[in-house]
Order: sequence, then structure tokens, then C-alpha cells
Amino acid sequence: MKKIFSISFIALILLSTATAFAQEDKSKRPSPPATFTTGINGSEITINYSQPSVKGRTIGNEIATYGEVWRTGANEATTFETSKNIKIEGKDLKAGKYALFTIPGENEWTVILNGQPKQWGAFKYDETQDVLRVTVKPGKTKSFTEQMTFAQNGDNIILMWGDVQVGFGVK
Repeated sequence: MKKIFSISFIALILLSTATAFAQEDKSKRPSPPATFTTGINGSEITINYSQPSVKGRTIGNEIATYGEVWRTGANEATTFETSKNIKIEGKDLKAGKYALFTIPGENEWTVILNGQPKQWGAFKYDETQDVLRVTVKPGKTKSFTEQMTFAQNGDNIILMWGDVQVGFGVK
């Protein structure tokens, strides 16, 4: 009887711990969750991401390292979802949900939509699952943006972070 009680007690503790982790308040993370939703040419586009802060670091060197695949945010991989087929920088993208990665660079950024949206960061990023890749030119923001943010300017979706602005056209 004691053995059954001990096993039941241990199982209850493990279940309680797992439940506590599952119910983590993501808004209290250092990089809180954010959602950007917009409509472009009849398609609803939603980007779910976590907002890293610059915190005095250098983009391209200390964070979002140039030449390396980046999850384009923090925590879980950023997701990009479109309700209808669209074109990004002239390339076809079917309606669906994708992981959004980028490869930052001083003079160009590669924007990647990957067919495996449920990932933690870019640790298991698999290039063979890429659905779309486009190269765009970065620019400078009008004002410093401490937390990474997505916005819309006409038919462009813009990522703003620090003094960096990266946009890609959507039709």
C-alpha cells in the first residue's frame, strides 16, 4: 500500500510540474509574444513572434548574426500565416502557415519561409523544408525601435529593430 501511495504521490508531483510549465505566462518573458495581423490584396496575414530587445547590443554582431540563419525573433520560431495564395517579392506562396527565418546581412537579408512552423528557434532548421526564399535590401528606421516589431507600409511588410528596417513586398 505504501508503494502504491508513493508512486501516486510522485506521479502527482510530476504532473503538477508539467502543468506549471505548460501554463507559463509568456507575457513575462524577456522577449514577450506579439502578433501582427494585416490584410493585403484580400489575404489575411498573421505573424506570431516574440519581441527581442536590442539592449545595447549590435545587430549583425552580438544579435541576429550576419550570415547565419535567425529565427527572426526570440523563443519559438516566428510564424507567418496567410489565408490565401500570395506573392512575396514576385514569388508564389500557397495559403498556409510557415516558420519565418531570415539570414541577416549588412547589405542584404534573405527572407525564408519554411514548411515546418512548429520549431523552437532555429536549432532544427532544415533548409530542405524551405518553401520560399527572397533577398531584400535593409534600410534604416526613422527612429530607433528597441523591441523588434512588424508593421505594414502599403503592400510591404516591414521588420523594424534597432536602426534596421527590412521590408518585403506582398501581392
